[in-house]
Amino acid sequence: MDTNQDTLLFRFASKSLKYFLLVLFGIAIAYVLSSGLGISQIIPILLYILQQFLLPLGIIVLCLITTAIIFESLR
Repeated sequence: MDTNQDTLLFRFASKSLKYFLLVLFGIAIAYVLSSGLGISQIIPILLYILQQFLLPLGIIVLCLITTAIIFESLR
């Protein structure tokens, strides 16, 4: 399948998934470094960000990907 055949929705869903996973990877690195270096004050901030912002955003990205997959399979 050529990349020019992908719909705009599929490209948007794949880019949003890519950047969402990059943000999760960055938070994981920050968590490991903060616990390894003994900076425990940042851990509650990271957990708050995960619970309040990234969980709903992850659900939205999952729904977007599901919609793109269903739309592509119907094409």
